[in-house]
Formats: sequence, structure tokens, C-alpha cells
Amino acid sequence: MAAAMAIATPHQLQFGSHAGMASVVGLRVTPCRVQVPMRGFVMPQQRSLRMVCVRASAVVSQEIDAEQAAEGPVVIESPKKKEKAFYKEKGRSKRFMEVQKLRVKKQEYDPATAIRLMKDTSSVKFVETAEAHIRLNIDPKYTDQQLRATVSLPKGTGQVIRVAVLAQGEKQQEAKTAGADLVGAEDLIEQIAGGFLEFDKLIATPDMMPKVAKLGRLLGPRGLMPNPKAGTVTVDIIKAIGEFKAGKVEYRADKTGIVHVLFGKSNFTAEDLLANLVAVANSVDANKPSGAKGVYWKTCYLCTTMGPSVRVNVTQLREFKLSGS
Repeated sequence: MAAAMAIATPHQLQFGSHAGMASVVGLRVTPCRVQVPMRGFVMPQQRSLRMVCVRASAVVSQEIDAEQAAEGPVVIESPKKKEKAFYKEKGRSKRFMEVQKLRVKKQEYDPATAIRLMKDTSSVKFVETAEAHIRLNIDPKYTDQQLRATVSLPKGTGQVIRVAVLAQGEKQQEAKTAGADLVGAEDLIEQIAGGFLEFDKLIATPDMMPKVAKLGRLLGPRGLMPNPKAGTVTVDIIKAIGEFKAGKVEYRADKTGIVHVLFGKSNFTAEDLLANLVAVANSVDANKPSGAKGVYWKTCYLCTTMGPSVRVNVTQLREFKLSGS
């Protein structure tokens, strides 16, 4: 054993491969695996070192075999890997895990039942928002398959909407009469450029748009930039303010072709939520992109802000929509 330790020093055992070698730790010699050296040119000193290490490993292995024969077989256990939590349950609260048992995962429900289950799963201490997530068979990277529109919810949104208006002259007085929360022109633009964003909708007249253009980087990512498709660039200020105050919401398909739109609050009655959901379905169909081919609707899920999703039968929703319209 001592001779083996003298031949196979720790410095020598650091060389390349470890197949059949031994690592020396103090006065104890323990076996370790040896890697086969890479093919290629080998320096003479490396070749001689390899031969010394192989001889040392033979001596060490004989000593270890004798010890193991006396002490009995040695069982080496590999370290146990931690079991990973199921990916969909990882990070979920106990409350969520309990309420999701109220519905069967991936099962399709008729619209009325889906809304009832969505309301039953709302168990937090605040009033949650009811959301619809609709996957469409479109690819928004093509201009003829993009979807952006608005829908007026007949039962409202349950939210207090703060409307700001950019206009000049008589339009400013019309906006104040219609109930706008903020009205201005260049002065309001400067406030917004300075970081003032205390509003939910920004409506502008067409003549103000060249001046509003410089706010694109600030308002665009927040969904506040006035746009004709969203009904926020118009000459009829009174009508626009009335619609957004009454429950008009804007929606658009994201880059994966999914529409995310709110259609009320969890404290709404089931009938009111169903009426708003039907209005959303009507609007999505009415604004179908010209480039959409094949099956337009893929799936539709309902959920509250902190609740699990409930899948809606798309066919029944559209049939209900047609019979109720």
C-alpha cells in the first residue's frame, strides 16, 4: 500500500484520464473511475506517467480487493434525485388547489354551466374580474389575420373608467359636458410626456394626432395610444366618452392568436355575465379577419383573476349566441 502511494502521488493522478487509477487522500487509498485518454499525439513524459499510474492502480486494486473480501461486499448507493412537483401544480396555493376540484380539467361545459363554475371558484377577499380567453385560428404576423376591435358590454364592466380627452376649441367644452375626467391640448400632452398617466382611456380628435405621435413609446406598450380601430380617435367626442363610460372595451389578438378580454366582475349575476359573454362572441365573429381560413374558433376558456380556467364548448356558445341575438 505504501509503495503504491509512493508511486501514485496526487500530482500524478491529476493527469488526464482516471480509468483504473486511485486517488490518494492522506493515508487512505480509494478507487476511482478512469477516463480513457483522448486519441492523439502523446508526449513521452505523458506516456511514462500513464504507465506509472496504471501500475499503481493495479497494486491499489489488489489491496482493496483483499480488504473488501475480509469486510464483505461494498454497496455504493447513488444519490437520490429530488422529485419535481407536477409542473402545473408547482407554486399553486392551497386555496387554488381546492377550488380547482370544482371543475373537471379540460372538460367542455355549456356557457351557462361554465359561468356558474367560474363564479363558484372565486374565493378571494376582493371582487375579481371575469376574463375570457379565446384561441383563434389566425396568425397575427400577417396583416390580413390581425384582430383588433371593441365591444360594448350590455351590462357594463363593473369598473369606473377615467377618460382623458385631447381636443381643441369647442371640442373641449363638449368633452367636459359629456363627463370626461381630463380635458386638454398641448398642456395635457406635456403632462403625459412627463409621466402623468392617471387615466384609463385617452381619446383624441384627428387634428391632435400629429402632436400625440411623440407619446407613442410611452402610451403604446400600455395600450393607451389613441387608435381609430379602437374608437379612440374620433370627431364624435360625446359618443365615444359615453360608450367607454358605459362599458365599451377594447380587445386584440396577441402574437399567438389568443384574444384576452374582460366581460364583467365576479359579483355580477350569471345572467349578466352570460349577456356580456354573448356580446364578446358576437364581436369576435363580426370582426373576423379576411385572411382567417378554416375553423375560426379553436378553444375558449373563462376564469376569474385568481381562479382556475373553465373550458367552454365553442359550438354551444356560438349556437347560443345565434339564438339569443
